[in-house]
Amino acid sequence: MKKLKYGLLAAGLGVAALSFSFKEDLFLVSKNLDIFASLYKEININYVDDTNAPKLMRTGIDAMLDSLDPYTEYVPESEIEDYKLKYVSTQYGGIGASTVFIDGKLFINDISEGYPAYKSEVKPGDQLVSINGIAVKGKDRAEISQLLRGPKGTPVDLLVIRDGKELTKKLTREEIKQPNVSYSGMVGDGIGYIKLDKFLENSGQEVKDALLAIQKENPKGVVLDLRNNGGGILQEAVKIVNLFVNKDQLVVTQKGKNVEKTLTYKTLFAPVSTSVPLVVLVNGNSASASEIVAGSLQDLDRAIVIGQRSYGKGLVQQTFNLPYNSLVKVTVAKYYTPSGRCIQKLDYAHKNADGVAERFADSTMVMYQTKAGRNVYSGNGVYPDIVVEASKLSPITISMLNKNLFFSYANQYKKEKPTVAAAKTFQLSDADYAIFSGSLADKDLTYLSRTERLLSDLRAEAEKENKSAEVKADLENLKYKLTSSKKTDLVNHKAEIKRVLETQIVSRYFYEKGRIEQSFQYDKELAAAKNLFTNQTQILAILKGDGNYKVIGKPTKATASIN
Repeated sequence: MKKLKYGLLAAGLGVAALSFSFKEDLFLVSKNLDIFASLYKEININYVDDTNAPKLMRTGIDAMLDSLDPYTEYVPESEIEDYKLKYVSTQYGGIGASTVFIDGKLFINDISEGYPAYKSEVKPGDQLVSINGIAVKGKDRAEISQLLRGPKGTPVDLLVIRDGKELTKKLTREEIKQPNVSYSGMVGDGIGYIKLDKFLENSGQEVKDALLAIQKENPKGVVLDLRNNGGGILQEAVKIVNLFVNKDQLVVTQKGKNVEKTLTYKTLFAPVSTSVPLVVLVNGNSASASEIVAGSLQDLDRAIVIGQRSYGKGLVQQTFNLPYNSLVKVTVAKYYTPSGRCIQKLDYAHKNADGVAERFADSTMVMYQTKAGRNVYSGNGVYPDIVVEASKLSPITISMLNKNLFFSYANQYKKEKPTVAAAKTFQLSDADYAIFSGSLADKDLTYLSRTERLLSDLRAEAEKENKSAEVKADLENLKYKLTSSKKTDLVNHKAEIKRVLETQIVSRYFYEKGRIEQSFQYDKELAAAKNLFTNQTQILAILKGDGNYKVIGKPTKATASIN
């Protein structure tokens, strides 16, 4: 009885302490709001020069939120529509075309098949001069977007230049739908494939529809591609996991300072496929909801994860309405996969002296176990069960992309060759590559190779240590050799450059679908998944944590540095 009394007393004291703490927090909030409002008023009334009150307030808001994390942000009324398109909806009124600035001029870049720009035969490479009579010169990308978008059914007139001639294109805006699933179907060898680009509205249903269609083909395996998927709506991630695991399974738990933000999410419905072998592809740009799906399916031993370590965003955001039709998106919780791990990579609560959030140290990683007893670890993203080394573009290819040198050649190629082979087998011939290389003779191909950057650093260090004179001849000799070797980069990196150029060219004929299909020829992660599906013994060994196979456990420091 005495223990019970002490227990009740302790509980009472705890509630009282929480109540006191809550009241103290409210007082501090109220106090600081009064100070801020008074400060804002006095500056606007008394500052020696005229002030822009809205701009001053926005600066204060942004500075306050910058001290937290990059996902907590203020959205004013003027940016609400763009916010919804980015984080919620996949639909907007427009013409179905993207643009690119080249040398200060605006060009049509990509066309979406079946939409107004496509129907009116607007083509990549057309220079866009005006939109509804408004010249585009001097306008930024946001202003261009605002001119092109508008309510469904409204007219938009484009003045373009093609082959030196001015053309007027009259279009009617339509509702542009950007599907979450950009591609699905069979990709050979009895393998089903679903490419999910984002977790916005209806993504769960889109994946379900794709999976049901694939199931009719009796696949021997299914690949869910989450590479470069930056995430989206948490509930959609739960629905997608539910497609592959039984009802009433824990998918994810979110835990916040506010008890109301601590929630568990379980599967609610009967699954579509619980037995077909499943592979999830991830890379360093797979984040948030992508990591919930990959981590949960890994923890439940339902899927094998292939690729590179994911981004490491273990935070949950929620939006709150503010006065005058504005809102704020706030990080309210961290999420935890079924095993109990949080995969958050950066420690925003303890930034360094420069205000930069650093990675959690390897020593802070905690080991957890999957449903079948495999070891998995917290922090720094989801680690693949099978690692495929990431492909990195060479400096010459990056330079050519940044300077849009592939763009013009792809447009010219389409003019000269009205048709090409099927997207799945399209490859650029050596003769065509030679023509492309020749077209670069008068183009600016200046760039710094990785070795040149190191040489520049070495020269700077030599100057700091007053040793420039001693090593000058050696450094100049190295510079000459590096400059000479760069002349062969178009040959040395031919395979890589050809792949990038093929992507540009094939999109001129077969649009986004063709671009995806053509890339399958070079897809190392997809190839690894196909190989895995041919070896049921290896699948079972990985899911059981058999040490005879390459399974990622706690990473080494070298592995942990890969993004």
